[in-house]
Amino acid sequence: MELGADRLAAQLANEPLRPAYLVAGNEPLLVLEAADAVRAAARVQGIGEREVHDMEGREADWPALQSSLHAPSLFASRRLLEVRLPSGKPGTEGAKVIAAYCEAPPPDVVLLVISGEWSKAHAGKWSQAIAKVGHVAIAWPVKPHELAGWLGARLRRAGIKATPEALALLAQRVEGNLLAAAQEMDKLALLQGRGEVLDADRLQALVADSARFDVFRLMEAALNGQPAQVARVLAGLQAEGEAVPALMGMVVKELGALAALAQAADFAGRCKALGIWESRQATYKRALGRHPPERWQWLLAEAGRVDRIAKGRVRPGQDSHDAWLQLERLLLAVAEPKARRLLAS
Repeated sequence: MELGADRLAAQLANEPLRPAYLVAGNEPLLVLEAADAVRAAARVQGIGEREVHDMEGREADWPALQSSLHAPSLFASRRLLEVRLPSGKPGTEGAKVIAAYCEAPPPDVVLLVISGEWSKAHAGKWSQAIAKVGHVAIAWPVKPHELAGWLGARLRRAGIKATPEALALLAQRVEGNLLAAAQEMDKLALLQGRGEVLDADRLQALVADSARFDVFRLMEAALNGQPAQVARVLAGLQAEGEAVPALMGMVVKELGALAALAQAADFAGRCKALGIWESRQATYKRALGRHPPERWQWLLAEAGRVDRIAKGRVRPGQDSHDAWLQLERLLLAVAEPKARRLLAS
């Protein structure tokens, strides 16, 4: 059956493990927690052996997975086989392997498929087969108007009651970043006395500003195609007294990674080589889809030009525009292809 990712833990607590689970969605925190709930239930129910299979690009060895699904356990009576499928698309071969397993699942195996992307277009006979014998848990993004309610429910589970004003303030601070929200709520659980009502003034004193303007959020906005957010975060960084040279290391690093990924035949393998976490790969894919491969090299070269301007390394007669303006134009071009004409200005 299909259910929300937030309901999976409760479902697992009330029944024996089923043969198969699919945990998917574009919200990394919720996907991680739902997958952890399956792993925890497996440990509680005596499953001590776990195998992990990365199934993306050249690493997608479906015959090996099929053999493992039907091989006897070497070290334990039952095994958890975890299939990491970042794109949410197993392809024809992978879909057949998963569906065939669900048709006659061995009694000593539990299959957990994890995907960092999901939409109705991803569903197929293979996910329907999992739903028939197990659970499909989808981590749908928390919408802006739902965020305060989501925060309130999570705080209540931690024994904290918050006023509507406090929840609105917390929602404003974390700006939809559920990972940041979870960190702040963990802190509140330690600092706020149980039974005490958390109001806006108390929250203001306890919580660091997770919506602070840092270069990581700047690059996230650019890669996610959010030009208005790029301009806002840059203005905040400038107002806080940051210097462009201090930002350029991350900018050049991210554009260098994108230039390399744009030319890579094996996206997942290249991500692993570059140290890009699985939870962030969907962001890079979205960015790569906005520009042709050769343009990323051009954007990287433009970043080098901005860096030289910021460090005063321009000779008379060369481009000597304001570094903040040039950085803004560069990142707007990353976020919105039409904005690249600004770089010629």
